[in-house]
Amino acid sequence: MTHQTDNHWEYETLRVPRGETQKESADPKTELNELAAEGWRLVETVDYTGGGTKFLIFERSTEPQ
Repeated sequence: MTHQTDNHWEYETLRVPRGETQKESADPKTELNELAAEGWRLVETVDYTGGGTKFLIFERSTEPQ
């Protein structure tokens, strides 16, 4: 008999920072490293219709490690 566990996840979003012109993205490295240190992992991006990334979507398990 196999014991199956249901994983439970929580999600976080990060809006990609924009530069002064609002047309170019700023480097989100600091924010990404902070989220990674908290156990978040990048799983998806949400893009603008005309191109470019609007949101980064992260997930992490709510199960104790």
